[in-house]
Amino acid sequence: MPRETGYKTAASSRGHHHARRTPAGIIYFLSIITAILLAANAFVLATWNHFYTADGFPWWEAGAPVLTLAFVATTVLGRWREHFLIRWVYRISAVWLGFLNFAFFAAAAAWIFSAVATLLNWQIGSETIAKTFLGAALLAGIYGLINASRLRVTPITVKLPHLPPAWRGRTAVLVTDLHLGNVRGEHFLRRVVARIKKLQPRAVFISGDMFDGTRADFSRLAEPWQELVVPGGIYFVSGNHEEFGERAPFLEAVRQTGIRVLDNEMVTVDGLQIAGVHDGETHDPQVYRTLLRTMKLDGRRASVLLAHQPAGLAVAAAAGISLQLSGHTHRGQVWPWSWLAARVHGRFTYGLNRHETLQVLTSSGAGTWGPPLRVGTKSEIVLIRFESAGAA
Repeated sequence: MPRETGYKTAASSRGHHHARRTPAGIIYFLSIITAILLAANAFVLATWNHFYTADGFPWWEAGAPVLTLAFVATTVLGRWREHFLIRWVYRISAVWLGFLNFAFFAAAAAWIFSAVATLLNWQIGSETIAKTFLGAALLAGIYGLINASRLRVTPITVKLPHLPPAWRGRTAVLVTDLHLGNVRGEHFLRRVVARIKKLQPRAVFISGDMFDGTRADFSRLAEPWQELVVPGGIYFVSGNHEEFGERAPFLEAVRQTGIRVLDNEMVTVDGLQIAGVHDGETHDPQVYRTLLRTMKLDGRRASVLLAHQPAGLAVAAAAGISLQLSGHTHRGQVWPWSWLAARVHGRFTYGLNRHETLQVLTSSGAGTWGPPLRVGTKSEIVLIRFESAGAA
């Protein structure tokens, strides 16, 4: 049986809460977001009407703002109630929001190109400009939908000092950010589980955001995990989407499948120390440091830490962690937000990187949040092959 050590606070058992916005603050935040999205809609529609002079009233002049408002409304309602109508309206409006992203930048490009064409006296019709750039946006959106639905396996080799002999040459799977809820459900998870079965890993690590945070039957969504059995176990910690309210219902649904929830604790499996800290507790360096210290990690053996975000790395490194497994970033999911994600998380946005003696492996995630599109990123399962770096 695995040896367990841990440090459980009252927050860890009840569900940690970040500082919450007041109702007035939430209304203000939603108003700003809604205003920005409606302004983006207006800009795209104004661009189309300026460059494309065909008669008639395009259906999407009325439909686009409605879909934008529907996305905001169903995002809020989905936190409080589960209903098939909310789910389907959210899906449709989320797809529209993804297309709007590309349409906005295409519209800006059309204005810039038109100005350049005028300065250089290029004889290009305005309708051609509109059709070219907005048509490219449409194709980008279609590609994004298809690309996000393709689940890839990303192999990577990780060399760890003091790796126990039982783990040398063995594989484990890292899967994060499934975001089960309004867009993806148990059918998607069955695809993920089926793919993992074929990989035959020794262990499976789930670094948060299994759920999207919307109201749902969490036990039903997580049920396909019961079909997966691996010799070294399946391990889970919460992500920020399980922290929107009380995380206890999410954790209970995960436990019912037989997955081991690492509730701010460490277990030892065949000499490998596997630790997990819920996302809520990683944001306070003092709490985070105390949790890791109380686990009494042995620096003479390799250790793996599940932590949702590639953050607080100095704390994990000081605790002697060998490898941190994270997600959260989605690698930006959709261009140009991949650029913003890289600005926020730096080189730890994606892939295997090092902070002092700590190695950090960040996955772009298996699912999506918001628009179910991916452009410039991929939906992935990471297959980790462990090798020894010496110092056995």
